[in-house]
This record gives sequence, structure tokens and C-alpha cells, in this order.
Amino acid sequence: MTLRFPLPGEADTRALGAALAGHLRAGDVIALHGGLGAGKTTLARGLVCALAGKAIEVVSPTFTLVQTYEAPGLSIWHFDLYRLESPDELVELGWQEAEDGLALVEWPERAGPFLPAWRLDLRLEPQGHSRMAYLEPRGEDWHKRLDGFQFRPS
Repeated sequence: MTLRFPLPGEADTRALGAALAGHLRAGDVIALHGGLGAGKTTLARGLVCALAGKAIEVVSPTFTLVQTYEAPGLSIWHFDLYRLESPDELVELGWQEAEDGLALVEWPERAGPFLPAWRLDLRLEPQGHSRMAYLEPRGEDWHKRLDGFQFRPS
């Protein structure tokens, strides 16, 4: 099952992240796929703010490689693995500590064997002046949680 949603603007990308927030829990991994400028951090911004219950500054972890945020009852780890030279570097970034929280992973293919098979793959692709989001649940629990998931862009 792959869910597909058009995202005409940046606000829609943030709104999709916010809509997903209610379906997430500790231990989840969301693999964010898409090229440079695809909207991965924008989507993460909407998701993190929705989980925190307030507007907070969510910055791209491109240079720091990881940013952490606190939401009620949940730590959120936002990884950007673009500059990783080896998956083994994940240990230094706190990958194992993130297992108790929510992990948002940009450039997940660079995680190698550390990327769990049980995850939500979310791919953002340009479509002219907008983008398309594809959600692919990997694991039966994800299928159940996203069964009937609806999102309508503004």
C-alpha cells in the first residue's frame, strides 16, 4: 500500500507532517527520501511542531547531522545523513538513544544496516511547481495505523 498526496505549496508540506503526528509513537522511524530542496525539513518542521503542541524553531540538521526536540512524552531525533561517510558514524550521532524516541531520517539510504526494515518511507518528489508525497508503510503495524489516513491539501 502506497499513499499518495499532492502538495501544492510549502504550507501543505508542513500540514502533511502535522497530520502524520497523530499516528506516531516512540520507537518509530520515518525515512525521508527526496533530493536537495525536496521539502524533507519542511515536512519535519510541521511534524515536530504538531508533536510539541506549539511553534518551535525546527532547523535543518545538514551541518550538525542531528537535531533533537522534546515533545510531551517523546524525544524527537532529526537526522540528516547526507554528509555521512560511513553508516558506522551513526553510533557517534546517538542513533541508539533515538530508539526510545521518534527518528526522522533524511538521506536514510546512508544508514545502511542501521535503518530498520520496520519503518515508514516518505518520499517527496517535485511535480512542476509543487511536489508529490508518497507514504509507504513497511510493517503490518504501520499498515494498521495508516489505514484510512486522509490528508487534503489547502
